[in-house]
Amino acid sequence: MNAFLATDIGQVILTFVEALVLLVPLLLCVAYLTVAERKILGAMQLRKGPNVVGIWGMLQAFADALKMFMKEQIIPTGANRALFVMAPMLTMILALIAWAVIPVNQGWAIADINVGILYLFAISSLGVYGIIIAGWASNSKYAFLGALRSAAQMVSYEVSIGFVMVTVLLCAGTLNLTGIVDAQRTVFFAVPLFPMLIVYFVSALAETNRAPFDIAEGESEIVAGFMVEYSGISWALFFLGEYANMILQSAMVTILFLGGWLSPIPLAPFTWVPGPIWFIAKIAFVLFMMVWVRATFPRFRYDQLMRLGWKVFLPLSLFWLVLTAGVLVFMGWLPHSA
Repeated sequence: MNAFLATDIGQVILTFVEALVLLVPLLLCVAYLTVAERKILGAMQLRKGPNVVGIWGMLQAFADALKMFMKEQIIPTGANRALFVMAPMLTMILALIAWAVIPVNQGWAIADINVGILYLFAISSLGVYGIIIAGWASNSKYAFLGALRSAAQMVSYEVSIGFVMVTVLLCAGTLNLTGIVDAQRTVFFAVPLFPMLIVYFVSALAETNRAPFDIAEGESEIVAGFMVEYSGISWALFFLGEYANMILQSAMVTILFLGGWLSPIPLAPFTWVPGPIWFIAKIAFVLFMMVWVRATFPRFRYDQLMRLGWKVFLPLSLFWLVLTAGVLVFMGWLPHSA
């Protein structure tokens, strides 16, 4: 009995240490992504960007964090206090616990479960609750309108994301994320499934409320959307949750289409590069593309956003799913586990 108890305690401690090893660098990456985005936008718009706090502005993230901690936490009089405080925490927690199944390298995952794709899809579907709760609990018509917009937007594009994931797992023959990466040792899925890569990338922008799909935060119409009544650390949690979701979606693009930790260059000098380095480099590339899109495209109207999701992406992803399944069956390439 004592031996079993000691084993369980040891497993809990090991899992806790693994979570810290993953989450601490992730939170640092979230902090510095905000600085990197402002630097990249500044360069694209011929500005300097943050350059005062620390060398080359590298301490700007810590200055912003200190400012948010120092600001007063204001709760509106008519708000539901418990839900108002819980909503940003829920958003941030969901953005972090999804990383439990993300493999950074072969065998480097806190929980290498066989249904990793379903776990991630379930977590991303729960993200809408934090936004809806924030909009309703604020007792503000502007916050509620922004929450409804954001919820409709996220639900609309999750349908396309679901079809894209099914297309990928048809080719891989497994729901395990490590298995999906291993299935790309011959060719990355970005080559045969390039239209699905574009659909997933654009849908990920809409899923994370990123420009040009940041309609929920339309300043000229509904101020700051569902976050309009938030201040201080609560607002910062929403802000950081958005950037954590950006990194998560970039990791998903890397795993589903870009071969995860596999080397994209099959030459001897490059195959010796450690897998985690390739994984981080690919995530950084996808994040750069997200920032590039923000600097390039104007904000969509709400009707344009819905038309793109339901009349373009949904038929395209469904057609490509059927086409992929047909080709795999006809050519006899359908994996046995599928």
